[in-house]
Amino acid sequence: MSARRIFSRPARFAAIAPYIWMVLFFLVPFAFVAKISLSQTAIAQPPYTPVFSLADGLSSLRDAFAALSLDNFRLLLSDDLYLSSYLRSVVVAATSTAILLLIGYPIAFGMARLPRRWQGIAMMLVIVPFWTSFLIRIYAWVNILQHDGLLNQILLALHLVSTPAVWLSTDSAMYVGIVYSYLPFMILPLFATLTKLEPALEEAAADLGASPREIFWLVTFPLSLPGVGAGALLCFIPVVGEFVIPDLLAGSKSLMIGQTLWLEFFTNKDWPVASSIAVVLLVVLLLPLLLYDRLQRRQLEESR
Repeated sequence: MSARRIFSRPARFAAIAPYIWMVLFFLVPFAFVAKISLSQTAIAQPPYTPVFSLADGLSSLRDAFAALSLDNFRLLLSDDLYLSSYLRSVVVAATSTAILLLIGYPIAFGMARLPRRWQGIAMMLVIVPFWTSFLIRIYAWVNILQHDGLLNQILLALHLVSTPAVWLSTDSAMYVGIVYSYLPFMILPLFATLTKLEPALEEAAADLGASPREIFWLVTFPLSLPGVGAGALLCFIPVVGEFVIPDLLAGSKSLMIGQTLWLEFFTNKDWPVASSIAVVLLVVLLLPLLLYDRLQRRQLEESR
């Protein structure tokens, strides 16, 4: 056997492996969820119809598919609860992503300007929170923000407030938890992009008479847009479907879509409606991914 054949097989498998992964762990589960979303709720186990058995032959399969309908998706469009949940999730995710960018960009910029021997230490400090359980970190914020928590004790000791302020079960507490939890996802792609920028470009702009502010806005920031886009996607997409942080830190006046999804699955036992919520959520989250991919392709074509 030639060396070319020996090395071609692993290369082909490496090229096919991502597609196999996507089919097995994304398309197949999504097909089951999509099928349930087109079914009807039933007091049974599983709690939906139609359910078919391959042992009953093709007639059972035909009857099951004939009974599928779009009623659950029509319900999502007609009920304000679901529409408001989607809208609130998108608004919270967009606001959180903007805050994360405003905080994360200066940190990543400062890390990229550190000497090489300190950059590894700075990166380690950014990812240190990942060494602790996500749930434990959110419960720690519950203790900090509660009525007699650490934050109110500090404010009272500094005489900044006369009575303990209400932090827990507010949108402010939710944003604090989201920004704290997702900040590394914004910093790391920005840091990876900023460290690749050539210092000579900024030096050339300075030689041409550009001020430090002009150098940043005309040279540094445009070249770091791929990192900005990657960080924004890494934060925006999971925040839209976030459940734990809003459930523990935010108020119960308005629900995010992750909380609504949980209620439909585990409280109402309405799997078809919950599956339709998940399908629509996936479609909503695909839109920024497609937009980012289109912008990346356009930027690649312009660079050529």
